[in-house]
Amino acid sequence: MSHPKLASIFNKDEKKVDWHDKALWFVRHKRDKSVHHVQGWEELRNLGHGIKAHMLSNLDIYLREFEANANKNGVEVHWAANAEEHNQIVHKILKDNNAKKVVKSKSMLTEECHLNPHLEADGIEVIDTDLGERIVQLAKEPPSHIVLPAIHKNKHEVDELFQEHLGTKPCDGDPQYLTGEARKHLRQKFIEADAAITGVNFAIAETGGFVVCTNEGNADMGAHLAPVHIACMGVEKIIPKQEHLGVFLRLLARSATGQPVTTYSSHFKKPSDGRKMHIVIVDNGRSEQLSRPDFRASLHCIRCGACMNTCPIYRRSGGHSYDATIPGPIGSILSPGKDLTKHSSLPFASTLCGSCSDVCPVKIDIHAQLYKWRQIITKETPQPFIKKKSMQVMGSIFAKPKQFEKVGKIARWSLRTLPKAVINSKPNAWGKARDLPTGPKESFDDWYKKREENKGKNN
Repeated sequence: MSHPKLASIFNKDEKKVDWHDKALWFVRHKRDKSVHHVQGWEELRNLGHGIKAHMLSNLDIYLREFEANANKNGVEVHWAANAEEHNQIVHKILKDNNAKKVVKSKSMLTEECHLNPHLEADGIEVIDTDLGERIVQLAKEPPSHIVLPAIHKNKHEVDELFQEHLGTKPCDGDPQYLTGEARKHLRQKFIEADAAITGVNFAIAETGGFVVCTNEGNADMGAHLAPVHIACMGVEKIIPKQEHLGVFLRLLARSATGQPVTTYSSHFKKPSDGRKMHIVIVDNGRSEQLSRPDFRASLHCIRCGACMNTCPIYRRSGGHSYDATIPGPIGSILSPGKDLTKHSSLPFASTLCGSCSDVCPVKIDIHAQLYKWRQIITKETPQPFIKKKSMQVMGSIFAKPKQFEKVGKIARWSLRTLPKAVINSKPNAWGKARDLPTGPKESFDDWYKKREENKGKNN
């Protein structure tokens, strides 16, 4: 189903749309306050952009360096070309270690690869331990945001969900009670786990170590209690040196939630005695994206979610309307590269206002890439007959100034005199949800010419 159709479903609940919009704008506002206290913020963004661009230009070198250093540390490194290989590798590691109970911290890569259903099909219990991820897992829904996975659910919905699945008492959505019950529920899962799966925020080629950023400490609980730790990462998560971490850790938390730093920035380098550590490095279409000059900068993304928090379309259409693992503006660049037909509507789910590019901590030109995808999609995928014809007509009108002037006069007159019921009729999709303004009596061109004439008379 296309983004407009899924967005129309989300928009049926106006109250939910309003608080979803306000909640995300609140996070965007926190981000602004936080970055304004950092001297040299723009220079940090430039550094982040430069480091990522350099890394992508030398990706093969840094990946091999990372593997060599990780192996020296006693970590077993695996390579997966696609989601299927990733799932098979993780599954084999679990089977080899007779692991039947797994705790997993937030990982958008494992969501992308649909790891949970793959493991569950073989009777392996997988428990998402991030609170937001656990909420959507219980609801049998995908995350709707990469940092705030359950942002589409209010506290009363969570209350009902916990009553159904965790046997909690009705509490009128009391966050403290619900969080406490979730903690009790998850504590036992951590203790019983045979293996822990985490994502990777940054992997350092120089040391063979990696960093996982969380606000709940759940990645640490899983990795330190379970005898086997499996870390899953996309190839783009590599950074060259340990010293570069300071740049990205300062950029990430402020851009994501307005925090100076994530509560837990956990460094993993080698397994402790008697334990095992595995790293699965996954391509799954990233090399193909890297080969596209217009879109390779999308691989700079550090998954902060800032572009989603600021996007007026995302805020009022919800993450599930994108029908993709990574929603919002950055997802609208990444998804068409994987399936152009399925995701052809996503680059059009944007006002091209540029706010996403303004807040991106690594300076991805998101709005420019969305525009480039629009050009490709218009050429390579079938377009609705009405849309094609209307664009041809408008192109013809814009190409002839005299004709444009006449049509403009008719349009302004119509907006001033015709009843709203006629203007907002069925063919006018814009009029379904908003009014067009009253038409001015003169065009800008007419006003400008009069002003110049008056200037000449006064002189």
